[in-house]
Amino acid sequence: MTGRGPRLGALLLAVVLGLWSGVGAAAPGLPAVTVSAGADGGQTYSVSLQILLFMTALTLLPAAVMMMTSFTRIVVVLAILRQALGTMQTPSNQILIGLALFLSFFIMLPVLERVHDQALAPYLDGRIGGAEALQRAKGPLRDFMLPQTREQDLAMFAQIAGRENLESPETVPFSLLLPAFVTSELTTAFQMGFLMFLPFLVIDIVVASVLMSMGMMMLSPMIISLPFKLMLFVLVDGWALVMGTLASSYGVGAGP
Repeated sequence: MTGRGPRLGALLLAVVLGLWSGVGAAAPGLPAVTVSAGADGGQTYSVSLQILLFMTALTLLPAAVMMMTSFTRIVVVLAILRQALGTMQTPSNQILIGLALFLSFFIMLPVLERVHDQALAPYLDGRIGGAEALQRAKGPLRDFMLPQTREQDLAMFAQIAGRENLESPETVPFSLLLPAFVTSELTTAFQMGFLMFLPFLVIDIVVASVLMSMGMMMLSPMIISLPFKLMLFVLVDGWALVMGTLASSYGVGAGP
């Protein structure tokens, strides 16, 4: 786990900088806190606007982490899978969120490493300024988000914003890329969820038909079909298949 902390910080830095691009470039070199002497001999403390903007950006960090990473697709697919199994609140929401968070960390690890090496490390060493660190941090995130974004979604938001004349994908601003990426992630998540739902739906239909033919209409089909669905899921090593499919859907290991 050595080096994972800085890489996680690199992603968080990139997210904050991507949301508040003006923060990194505004007022370079100003101290965070200034102290001035009052007329009565007291001291007055003031915080620069740059720090206030940065602290405000931190409040948007959880939403940004969910929307700019693989978290959205993973948590939606896992929620649909739980619904298909019919296990109600098992696994619990906390477990699903934890699985989605750590699987997202695994998928985003190459992006974190690039952000750390290209932006965070030089910035902490004082070799580059905030504005250049911002531009370097946005590159790996853009390289991750663009391949996962559907062209029709990107074109739709570009048309809404009146920016159809984009020269290349590299010129797409984050204001267009982010909503298009989230829309594409939701579409892909529901497609994957539909494919996973089908075999369990077949089991429910078969069990309901058998119970109906036997005249056991008062017995809930869910009670009978649940063991069969759990047995099928365990026999095919369902969790490994789901996690592997989610990770491979992002092409983990195939990036630069």
